Amino acid sequence: MNAAKRLQIFTRLRDENPHPTTELEYSSPFELLVAVTLSAQATDVGVNKATRKLFPVANTPQAILALGVDGLKGYIKTIGLYNSKAENVIKACRMLIELHDAEVPQTREALEALPGVGRKTANVVLNTAFGQPTMAVDTHIFRVSNRTGIAPGKTVLEVEKKLLRFIPREFLQDAHHWLILHGRYVCIARKPRCMSCLIEDLCDYRDKTDSP
Repeated sequence: MNAAKRLQIFTRLRDENPHPTTELEYSSPFELLVAVTLSAQATDVGVNKATRKLFPVANTPQAILALGVDGLKGYIKTIGLYNSKAENVIKACRMLIELHDAEVPQTREALEALPGVGRKTANVVLNTAFGQPTMAVDTHIFRVSNRTGIAPGKTVLEVEKKLLRFIPREFLQDAHHWLILHGRYVCIARKPRCMSCLIEDLCDYRDKTDSP
């Protein structure tokens, strides 16, 4: 795919949704960090249902640490892998208090040092909470990047690096959200909704469907 076509694709995505954001509900960098940590192998809808009960009670590292592992589990037990997630969140809260004055750090290295925080989670926090032009490649972005030809790659890291290199700088800040939403609602896994796709004519996918 050439640069001119990528420019058209992201121009259309921006025109349709000028101010995209995550579907996770949060009101601080710490709440976002917790929500993204909980969202691994879970839906945003499911995470939001849990955090709507959790955050009014505890939304700081100190408050969640005070709940303890078992107390936190009571709020997140509807989310997959909640046992290990509760342990990781509690450990992360302790590290935030001890190493970062209870503030969420703004570097990838410091974020990835927190239990339960991998590269994707760190990228989401850096992008959404702190406005850094990172690219958090999840299953949706990986699929869209390969299927459309925007940034094909065999690994998540390869796709991430290509996206950062290929996407015009003016779109980098919001590209992460556009691609996730496109993969979640239009370019879905089993049968993409090509007839409803605003970039269908620019997409390199060969097996386009007649699904609206």
